[in-house]
Amino acid sequence: MSNRAARCPLCQSTDLSLLSCRVRSYVRCYHCDLVHLPREHCLSDADEKAEYDRHHNDPDDPGYRRFLSRSFEQVTQRLRPPAKGLDFGCGPGPALVKMAWEQGYTMHAYDKFYAPDAEALAQDYDFITCTEVVEHLADPLPILEQLWSILRPGGVLVIQTKRVLDDARFCQWHYPNDPTHITFFAEASFRWLAQRWQVSPVFPHNDVVVLHK
Repeated sequence: MSNRAARCPLCQSTDLSLLSCRVRSYVRCYHCDLVHLPREHCLSDADEKAEYDRHHNDPDDPGYRRFLSRSFEQVTQRLRPPAKGLDFGCGPGPALVKMAWEQGYTMHAYDKFYAPDAEALAQDYDFITCTEVVEHLADPLPILEQLWSILRPGGVLVIQTKRVLDDARFCQWHYPNDPTHITFFAEASFRWLAQRWQVSPVFPHNDVVVLHK
């Protein structure tokens, strides 16, 4: 069923359909395959932060570090220290920032709730990591464009998020059960973004994409 009154929050296409799952309904974009929760069903900022406050990500936890290393290894394979980076959406436990400093990189942090440092977004960087963040963004395009604009030529943007495979599996997926997860990228979504920026995306893991400027 077409929903011509709305636009995809990534590619701005109006070629959308309703994707009805057991708990709630989402909107799927036929142009870039992005799936998103309509804005009126998203949490308020206060409720969103309350959900994050329940998470306990210890920067020294070996399992959490292994999880983040899928993104950080994409940096270390391409850039040598002391390359300058930004962890966008670092959360209350900025483990990736600590991992980077330990290996000789210069790493800054930004988070809407936990590190709202506007100065961090006014600098430019050799690399930007964005781990488990884009699924929380109601309006991802301007934010991703901002990150791309502060990435230096030759730099890398590394995004880690679980990807949509198809409608049937999406409706059985655990990932949307988190009430703060509202926007879901498919491989085609990242390919649309890469085409917009005239770069070639690399998919080293099923939840990681690298965009080299």
